[in-house]
Amino acid sequence: MRKGEDIMLGTFGFSYVGLVFLLMLFIPNILWARHQPEGYAQLAKNENRVLLVFERVGQALVTCCALVLSDFNINGITPWSIWLMFAIALMLLYEAAWMRYFRASNLKTFYGSMLGIPCPLATLPVIAFLLLGIYGKVPLMIISVILLGIGHIGIHAMHYKTITKGYAVNRP
Repeated sequence: MRKGEDIMLGTFGFSYVGLVFLLMLFIPNILWARHQPEGYAQLAKNENRVLLVFERVGQALVTCCALVLSDFNINGITPWSIWLMFAIALMLLYEAAWMRYFRASNLKTFYGSMLGIPCPLATLPVIAFLLLGIYGKVPLMIISVILLGIGHIGIHAMHYKTITKGYAVNRP
């Protein structure tokens, strides 16, 4: 073990990779807050409170892990680097999903699958951060992402189920 490293927590220190991932996550979400699709507010009113708690706790823990654990920084090319490459690829796909959404700005493109991936704006970043946790070998990040995924993907899956039953679907 390196100095400052804990088997569960990882190595304390700033992660520039974590910062880049968070910027890729937050910037489109900030833009989205100004361009929410018609009908979204109604969906949000009916969110499951338990899933919301999982999502919020997961968001806070993932954000902290991504920023304050240096295990996610690049320290040369190793076999573990494949996890980081896949995580980056998923985050780039996530950005493509946002571009698709911003072209149409409706619930159908917000929740619709992309390349066979259901609810890509919820699923892709969760999987990307999970792979980042695997790359950094940080169990706390992995557990945090699982909590986030239960809440975030669960909420968005419920929204998708609601809109596919005919509620508030905007036609492109």
